[in-house]
Amino acid sequence: MRLWSIHPKYLDSKGLVALWREALLAKKVLTGKTKGYKNHPQLDRFKQCPRPVPAIDSYLLAVLRESEKRGYCFDARKISRAVPKTHLVKVARGQIAFEFRHLLKKLKTRDCQRYRDLLAAKKILPHPLFKVIKGLMEPWEKSHSR
Repeated sequence: MRLWSIHPKYLDSKGLVALWREALLAKKVLTGKTKGYKNHPQLDRFKQCPRPVPAIDSYLLAVLRESEKRGYCFDARKISRAVPKTHLVKVARGQIAFEFRHLLKKLKTRDCQRYRDLLAAKKILPHPLFKVIKGLMEPWEKSHSR
């Protein structure tokens, strides 16, 4: 499961579809509708929110908006479109940098044109749910990726 901290606009079509599915799975976990993935470290950010389900809905809403910009037909009924305002979730600048490098590695083989386009990016925006703070990548990232 990868719940990207970077803005969904950077993802290619496969990445955006995968993010939608994985975030929906995260919502099922947070609402107690599945037995698996309960202890997945990427869910901790949402579990620590005062209201985890509205936070994941807010996350999903940004993914949905990006999909609509691209003309995709994600099922908007799976989330609340009247998402109450949620607190921004903190993400370290190092995590944003790590995820962007990770995405570039994927795109180098999966979508060469998008890879080349993103190489010119100067400032990487976070997903709208996140507020960037100083710091390194998250400790839950796999050690071989450090």
